[in-house]
Amino acid sequence: MPFEAPELTIEERVEQLNHSYRHHAAIPILTHALNDPMVGRVAMVSSFGAESVVLLHMISIINPDTPVLFIDTQMLFQETLDYQTEVAQKLGLTDVRTIRADAAQVKKRDPFARLHLADTASCCDLRKTEPLSNALNDFDAWITGRKRFQAGTRTALDLFEAEENKRIKINPLAHWRREDLQDYIINNRLPRHPLVDQGYPSIGCSPTTCTSKVAAGEDPRSGRWRGSDKVECGIHFSNGGATRTGDQA
Repeated sequence: MPFEAPELTIEERVEQLNHSYRHHAAIPILTHALNDPMVGRVAMVSSFGAESVVLLHMISIINPDTPVLFIDTQMLFQETLDYQTEVAQKLGLTDVRTIRADAAQVKKRDPFARLHLADTASCCDLRKTEPLSNALNDFDAWITGRKRFQAGTRTALDLFEAEENKRIKINPLAHWRREDLQDYIINNRLPRHPLVDQGYPSIGCSPTTCTSKVAAGEDPRSGRWRGSDKVECGIHFSNGGATRTGDQA
């Protein structure tokens, strides 16, 4: 059964958590969150993208049995699929769960795997948002890799957020800078996603309508849905609207 705390709403729990952990570093925040009854059952959601290995490494240190939800859109780069296997094995993660869209829905709504060419938002809904929403029904909270530096809308990002009064989102890297991520990866000798060195600082699905190379001096997110108004796959929401972010974890 889901975590229940009838005396406190999710918003009230989030307020208390932010107050309690506001001066904590990322690993203590994760350690507390994975063991605090006020948080409940926790999963990590990871794209196994360009920066994901930082949080995955922290989880492996604290509790490698933590459920890790990996959304396989079935349109990912082969390099991402190979990297997911490599990282999970190297870090000793024991509960990586591959999440995919319902096969019947894919057949009905995208039978020729060309929906991304006509409607990227609908494609993301089908292959990312809906499968993740279903998978998160078993949890009271989830860990994300969002950070304040990723966009102007993230400058006040809290460590804990209420997600539409359904569950708690945990953002242990909210205060980290891009340089902090790179230093952590280097200092801990963690494997890098192979596409990063090929010019992909933000990695999503493989069609060029979804992910393209980024030139020197461009915003790292400029290669996602290039040439369109779309800035977010839809798995993060604030006040009912999609918000821009980098790799979810």
